[in-house]
Amino acid sequence: MSQGETPRKANGVEERAGIHSANFHFPEGFLWGASTSAHQVEGGNTLNDWHDWEQAGRVPEKSGRAADHWNRFRSDFDLARSLGHNAHRFSLEWSRIEPADGVWNPEAIAHYREVLEALRERGIEPVVTLFHYTMPRWMAARGGWESPDMEKRFARYVRKVVSELGPLARWWITLNEPMVQMYKGWLLGQWPPGRSDWGAAVRVLRHMMRAHVIAYHHIHDLRPDAMVSIAKHALAFSPCDPRRWRDRLSVRMRSYVFNHLILDGLHTGMLHVPGLFWERLPAGRTLDFIGVNYYTRDFVHNTGLDLPGWMGGSCGFDHRLQVGKLNDLGWEVYPEGLAKFLHEYSRFKLPIVITENGVPAADDDDRWTFLFMHLWQVARAIADGVPVVGYLHWSLLDNFEWADGYRARFGLIEVDYETMERRIRRSALKYADIIRRNEL
Repeated sequence: MSQGETPRKANGVEERAGIHSANFHFPEGFLWGASTSAHQVEGGNTLNDWHDWEQAGRVPEKSGRAADHWNRFRSDFDLARSLGHNAHRFSLEWSRIEPADGVWNPEAIAHYREVLEALRERGIEPVVTLFHYTMPRWMAARGGWESPDMEKRFARYVRKVVSELGPLARWWITLNEPMVQMYKGWLLGQWPPGRSDWGAAVRVLRHMMRAHVIAYHHIHDLRPDAMVSIAKHALAFSPCDPRRWRDRLSVRMRSYVFNHLILDGLHTGMLHVPGLFWERLPAGRTLDFIGVNYYTRDFVHNTGLDLPGWMGGSCGFDHRLQVGKLNDLGWEVYPEGLAKFLHEYSRFKLPIVITENGVPAADDDDRWTFLFMHLWQVARAIADGVPVVGYLHWSLLDNFEWADGYRARFGLIEVDYETMERRIRRSALKYADIIRRNEL
């Protein structure tokens, strides 16, 4: 194919993506793989706040056995290796490792050592998340992220884990999507602890950021060559009515707070919300790479002249003529947003790893289209000089999707929740071909 020639269509994807160039080769050593999290796939997690939330009937379904990954991780990693994955992101379940305050479970630590060894044996680079939403019951009873003890308790857990497992993992993520957890748990009240309190939300954000900074230094004390970051959820925003200046301003404010505040704070050592608060963090730059979780776009409507109003609310307008296809959870498929964030985050001059990017889709053709179109956005960003070094699809397995239960099928590998049988989807095989060739 000559430069500038329009590629032939593959299910119409290239044509819709507007691609008019030769195949793109990804950098040598690019990290290819998928992600999971403990509570969503392991099964049997009964010692954390999410288990209690489920038992109280606050969500339609209970996690239960999930995908039984706790017992099947080796065979699941065999499947990942057969698909060419050379990296895998997973999380440790704090409540298994420290089931009571200051009480360590050596069996759980040994299990996660076996998980890391299994990945290493298969030539798969581990990317370890220390906290992926779930709080040990004993810490939740003390107030969780609102507690002044949280930073100390989290630091103790991090130091224990890295002292035990650090030699087996170089890549570490301290917190998964802290802004999402704060928003869902302390503003919307949809997740534990079910609060709706702006003041509490600000305290939670402060404690999360300080906990990351402390954890960052503990990890580097124990493994100096570690690569440490957070997994930052990036959500694209557009104004409900582009003609309304108030909607446009709400988009700017919401985008700054949701997409840039935390990364800017961890990069500069200063956490600052204009007109609300500022705080100097315990140390300066505490990011070795940028972890990006990206899924979709929201439309924003200004709702008033106070702070919540300027932050905006969900738009009630009909945007069917403006949006792309909606996935099974009603989220817009908007690949351009990923390229936008990759370019914006390149200002940090740090390696970027896409730590989550996926789609809930019963129709596997939709999954392949989503994956292909987003990888083209990644390729274009790299061609523009953005230092993207890895792509981890969400998810390796179908999983428990929090308040959305089991109806959302994200997995490259289908899970029959009755028999726990695994089946590799065609989209996973096509992704494997990209990985094998290291090109689009």
